[in-house]
Amino acid sequence: MSGEPAAKGDRDRLPFEPKGSRKGKAAAPKDAPESPAPPKLQARPLNPLPPSKKQREAEKAAAETRDRGAPRRYSREEMAIPEVVNRRMVKRMAAFCGIPTGLGFASFIVGYWINVNGIAELPNVAVLLASLGGLGLGVLGLSYGVLSASWEEDEPGSLLGLAEFRTNFGRMRSSWRDAQAARSRNNS
Repeated sequence: MSGEPAAKGDRDRLPFEPKGSRKGKAAAPKDAPESPAPPKLQARPLNPLPPSKKQREAEKAAAETRDRGAPRRYSREEMAIPEVVNRRMVKRMAAFCGIPTGLGFASFIVGYWINVNGIAELPNVAVLLASLGGLGLGVLGLSYGVLSASWEEDEPGSLLGLAEFRTNFGRMRSSWRDAQAARSRNNS
């Protein structure tokens, strides 16, 4: 650094900040010519092309659907998962996700303990695969925990929830198909 004192504008700058980048901090010299205002940007339309025949027909069909009456809107209370079913799902998710995930993390500790105590020489790949297997099963357990719970408030369901899984997975697939069919109807 040189022994010269820094100008007032330089003291306000952050390190490595270019000079003059702070607006309003340093006043321009009085004899400096006034800089012209930056040109204003004009908003361009997102789609400069006119709508195609297919787009016009889709807009017309959407307008007719709105005029006939929109599908029924459900309230937040109607869409909410009942508290009994919610607790059931959380318990199953904790079991089907927590146990494999815990085993996945424990495999690191057990593998280290076995190698350090000289019980056996485990290859690092074996410990890695065991831990990834447990963590992967934990991820699958989250989904299985939700789908294997009984979604009926009065029925607690079975221990493993295989029948409930089939029922709930079937419901989910049918709603996917319905949504896909509705999308294809709207697009054509």
